[in-house]
Amino acid sequence: MADVKGGEALLFLTDEQLRQGIEAMFFAYRGFTADPDRILETMAYGRAHHRAIHFIARSPGTTVNNLLAILGVTKQSLNRVLRTLIEDGLVESRVGTRDKRERHLYLTDEGETLERKLSDAQRARMRAAFRAAGPEAVTGFRQVLEAMMDGDMRRRYHAIRENGA
Repeated sequence: MADVKGGEALLFLTDEQLRQGIEAMFFAYRGFTADPDRILETMAYGRAHHRAIHFIARSPGTTVNNLLAILGVTKQSLNRVLRTLIEDGLVESRVGTRDKRERHLYLTDEGETLERKLSDAQRARMRAAFRAAGPEAVTGFRQVLEAMMDGDMRRRYHAIRENGA
């Protein structure tokens, strides 16, 4: 099997190799979230706040229902997070123009500043990792991540990438 090329060898992963991949994802996620966690801790916020801020920034004017679908959390949980962010002046909720029942979410200037600070920390970590791994590894990494997504999540991911919705 010494003559098997890199990608083909991946078709024959052992349980131990898969376990190592799972563990690598756990530790990478800890690293990926460590910098924003330190920033958020000073404000008594957590990762739920970060995720909401991220996706509101990515899709200004997104609805609460769309955010619920992206985050996969309960309405009660999201409402707690949004209430805090709105009260603290980071997020603005506007009534829909077509449907008055809809609430559209926007970051305030202060919210945009916080989002930039959180994202800058993660972009720096991703940039360093991508540079160290090289372009082929980056492409492979993205392919693996997309392959792990459920179909609906993959569609949402592509929609966000294409038009920020």
